[in-house]
Amino acid sequence: MKIPARILAPILAALSVTAVLIGLLWWQLTESSERLKAEFKRVISAEENPAILIADVPVDTTDRSLIHLRQGDLAALQGEWAEAQQEYQLSVDAGGGLPSLRKLAQAQLQRRDTEGVTETIRRLKREGARSEDLLLLESIVDLRSGELVAAQQLLTSAEDSPQKHYGLALLAIIQGEHEVARAELQTVLSGWDPILRSYARTLESAYEEFALFPESSDIHLTTLLSRALAQVQECELAIPLLVQVLAQQDDYRDAWIVQGYCELTTERPDAALTSLERAYSLDPEKPEIQYFLGRTHAALDDHGNAITFYRYALTNGFQPASEIRSRIVEEALQAGDGTLALTELKELANEHDANIGTAVQFVETAIALGEAEQGYTFAREATERWKDEARAFEMLGKAAAATDRKDEAKEAFEKALSLDPKLESAREQLEDL
Repeated sequence: MKIPARILAPILAALSVTAVLIGLLWWQLTESSERLKAEFKRVISAEENPAILIADVPVDTTDRSLIHLRQGDLAALQGEWAEAQQEYQLSVDAGGGLPSLRKLAQAQLQRRDTEGVTETIRRLKREGARSEDLLLLESIVDLRSGELVAAQQLLTSAEDSPQKHYGLALLAIIQGEHEVARAELQTVLSGWDPILRSYARTLESAYEEFALFPESSDIHLTTLLSRALAQVQECELAIPLLVQVLAQQDDYRDAWIVQGYCELTTERPDAALTSLERAYSLDPEKPEIQYFLGRTHAALDDHGNAITFYRYALTNGFQPASEIRSRIVEEALQAGDGTLALTELKELANEHDANIGTAVQFVETAIALGEAEQGYTFAREATERWKDEARAFEMLGKAAAATDRKDEAKEAFEKALSLDPKLESAREQLEDL
């Protein structure tokens, strides 16, 4: 089933935020190292990543800056930094002020946009940002560009703050001064900044994990620290450490995975493909490797191979399965395979924890792809599942109208409005009938 170009873009836009918690989850969900025969599972929740997520409060739909900020946060959680930067820039342009500028600088750092982040730092200064926040941004720019002496001078001459000690901890980690790093992290952990406390806990956990196995090698510690650096959005600092590890041990699977992930999220898909293919050759059954290979092929616009590796990951038990299915839908739509896209969307919509949004997405996609009857059948079943949900009846009304069941469509829209009188989209469609 070929997909008309005019309907592909809105469908993909609807899919773009289906799954928001994957980006960095693979190493929290799986073993840290099979070499040490130990499993350390830690699922990062939204609350544990305060640097990305905004507080979960109702969104003022008239505040465009906040809406774009939220959209940027969703993209950032998926490691989609180009999209995140675009949303944060829109938030800045809409008057988001210092919070939006800080998020924009974060995205620019992830994308290695040194010129952009330098300009954002200048604007933060003009708008009165805290000196300690500027200190951390400027020192990280120095660290990422290899200007370690400049970073050390900047940090040591600054007034005491959690940002100063966090910067010094990063410097010590990349210099291999681990006792110094741990001391600085402890200072951050006792400080007042909740974001940096979260980051410091992540980095400290790498040291704690390593300490459980005193017989393990230094390159294992370096790999654990590289993984932790990736988790706190410092892939640019992790990659040089991983290069050193792999120069000593070319068959270190976990190091190849972390390196591949970092290369992918810093927009080096060709390098990521090389790293992840090496990891795959070492462990072809690991679903996390297959998942990231799928993402890498998607970044290279190789939709067929992306779908293949996503299916491998799904078969081998990657969780959450909904993340894989959502990505298969995206790739199928890009490849023009409407049949596959609808099949996976239906699987998503039928999952026990599916929400009404996923159901609506399936019905609207079915209608757009010329499968309105299939959408109508599903919509009728969905109103039994979501009896008190206005959007379910609006969905049924739309599907009924698309299949020339105008009386049923009118009845469904009226039911939707009785459940939610403020549902203007249902009112507009009722008037159109």
